[in-house]
Amino acid sequence: MDQARTTISKIFNGEPRSYTRFNLTQNMEGESSQVEMKLSSDMDEEGGNGVDDHLNHNGGSRDPYVVRKTSRTPKNLCFLLTTTLIIFIIGYLIGYLVHRKKEVANDCPAFLPSDQTVSDDEQVHVFETGAAPLMDWDVVNSLLAQKLSTESMEKTFGEFASSSHQAGSLGDEALGNRVLQRFRSAGLVTWTDEHFVTLQQLPEGATNRLAFKGRELGTPSGFLAYSRPGNVTGALVFASYGQVMDLKLLQDKGISLEGKILLVKTGKISFAEKVANAAQLKASAVLLFPGSAQNIGHDTQLYGHVHLGSGDPYTPGFPSFNHTQFPPVQSSGLPGILAQTITSSMAEQILRDLGGDPMPTEWGGVNSLGNSEDIVTLEVNNVLVQKRINNVFGLIKGFVEPDRFVVLGAQRDAWGPGFAQSTVGTSVLTELARSISAMMAEDGLKPRRSIVFASWSAGEYGSVGATEWLEGYLTSLSMKAFSYINLDGVVTGGGGFKASASPLMHKLLQSTLKEVTMGSDSSSTIYSKVAKTNWEASVLEPMRMDDCSYPFLTTSGIPSISFRFTANSEAYPFFGTLLDTREKLSSETSGQAPRLAVSAAQVAGLMTLRLVHDHLLRLDVDKYLSTLRMHVANINRRFYKVQKMDPSPLPKDMSVQWLSSALGSFARASRSLANDIQNSDMNDVGMCRSINDRIMQVERDFLSPYVCPRETPFRHILVGSAPHTLQALWAHLDSLKSRVPEADSDDFRVKFALATWTIQGCANGMAGNVWSIDNEI
Repeated sequence: MDQARTTISKIFNGEPRSYTRFNLTQNMEGESSQVEMKLSSDMDEEGGNGVDDHLNHNGGSRDPYVVRKTSRTPKNLCFLLTTTLIIFIIGYLIGYLVHRKKEVANDCPAFLPSDQTVSDDEQVHVFETGAAPLMDWDVVNSLLAQKLSTESMEKTFGEFASSSHQAGSLGDEALGNRVLQRFRSAGLVTWTDEHFVTLQQLPEGATNRLAFKGRELGTPSGFLAYSRPGNVTGALVFASYGQVMDLKLLQDKGISLEGKILLVKTGKISFAEKVANAAQLKASAVLLFPGSAQNIGHDTQLYGHVHLGSGDPYTPGFPSFNHTQFPPVQSSGLPGILAQTITSSMAEQILRDLGGDPMPTEWGGVNSLGNSEDIVTLEVNNVLVQKRINNVFGLIKGFVEPDRFVVLGAQRDAWGPGFAQSTVGTSVLTELARSISAMMAEDGLKPRRSIVFASWSAGEYGSVGATEWLEGYLTSLSMKAFSYINLDGVVTGGGGFKASASPLMHKLLQSTLKEVTMGSDSSSTIYSKVAKTNWEASVLEPMRMDDCSYPFLTTSGIPSISFRFTANSEAYPFFGTLLDTREKLSSETSGQAPRLAVSAAQVAGLMTLRLVHDHLLRLDVDKYLSTLRMHVANINRRFYKVQKMDPSPLPKDMSVQWLSSALGSFARASRSLANDIQNSDMNDVGMCRSINDRIMQVERDFLSPYVCPRETPFRHILVGSAPHTLQALWAHLDSLKSRVPEADSDDFRVKFALATWTIQGCANGMAGNVWSIDNEI
């Protein structure tokens, strides 16, 4: 069109006083001919006295490639008009074809029929340059409910139920192939992720041994992976649940734990935390037995792991790919002491014969705590083994921002049948993949962003498969994966509902619970049934370290959530045993397991679809503001108490104003983000993406950049686990107030400064552009 306008201008305004010289010399490297255009004014500057003088070369011969200006004749005018018309028609046709091609591309199906297979290079990719047409949310909700059914869920239960599928076994691999086939039949883009990891198990033909006061108590077949192998003898002390407060109570009674073997009940905290607490006080070993609430039988064996971390503990901070060549290294979370599970009957024999002081009343007060004559000998023969594991993935691509995605994941392995632990979650995962894909193929759903479905292996060893994937692709996941939804153990009972989540996802969970009914009870929503007066107090609980969501949130800064239908606040009693069967879950749920699994699929599916459907990510930044205020208030209160001590371990000129200023920066950045959302056109894809990037950045910016990811993988300052967290600052101030000798005021000042600047950095990132930062710190 520009050429046409230029030609028309020449016709009506006359020819410019210039000439054109075309250089038709062939490029020596095979390129197409070059065209050189020069104006007469340029020629004059080169030293010629006139046009004719410049055209003379080699003694006056004329350049054959000079086009001289000719007089305007009717013939020439007709030629120019014809040329202009042709150029105009060609331009119009090109524009029409480009526009038509875009319309056809947008109407292409996102997935091929299930009976067609194509290579990855041949996959149909559909992108839109503008906003994807929004389907009414009520229609989305209704369609998902129609696609999910109890009959289909029961059938899927049968497909994935297995009596033997430990991590890296043939049963685990067979289930992985089955998941892969289900993803492919649903039309998803699929791939696998292979890792070679170090696990621990009992050697063939050998067992662990336990003796109390010289008599053998048996050879337990259960074990705790990543225990230090060896043989130890020492006096036994009963330590309730092995929490820090429990061990402190024993110390307050004058009982030294150094060199002792602790007898500890399961529950409250993870196996790894119990063993780590004991190791910190120099105990020599820990025996774990089923807690009083776990009515699982007197001779039921327990299985678990004691790595205070996640992933392969022999490749901490980096992935266990086969080509990885790193020197031998161990995770700092590996225990330096022995650990072993025992049955309830073994524990009862020990408790009956313990001497020493009576138990505290809050511990039951029935038996004694143990004394120097209660000698236990423990032999642990666990061996390390190398196993190949496969994570399996399926992908639904978004139409507007295909490089932004939410991840739904479920572990596939288990110590035994693992029906509630892994079978139900895997079934929900594959049913959601089928249902959402069908909504796209049959009903025209077009998600803006992508959905990744992940089936993990080696989850029983501490989210090994999931963590290795995070470590292997951390740079690829940064600012692309904006949420993780965990499906492990989503059905453990009926009548109750519990969840643990990043504060960014609390409001999304709340709105979802108002849209889903609980199992067969269609008369009320989950929210109305379990929320009561304070839904957060009734539903939310802290995220445990052995939760698969934990490394996503605290290691990678990806907002994450786990949830479950439950009969009560206690954990499902059959986790980590060989009794986790379909029959046991049916008994715990009064036969409602398939219906509850459908409800769980709706909760996970609606959260997922909200995150990929709306222009704006449904992540609530303001919730973190209230969380920060609570932490800062607790630190301030403790700080002033310590500073008023005489003498004070803190300098008199030290102030918490810096921390308060960082909180103020976060609050201003949050308000600025809200104003930008209010005043922006969410149909503008670029603007919407920019705002969503600022929202996504918040969680990642709470990862402390001042600690080593290998030594301190859970770097989140609010929900992580290490001395750099805000909660650890509370504890440090409490130790300074109690004048604990190990409490270092200089160390506190350093951690205080680094935590403060982490909050300020998060505020800066949320503010957006560097010129938008209101830095008043």
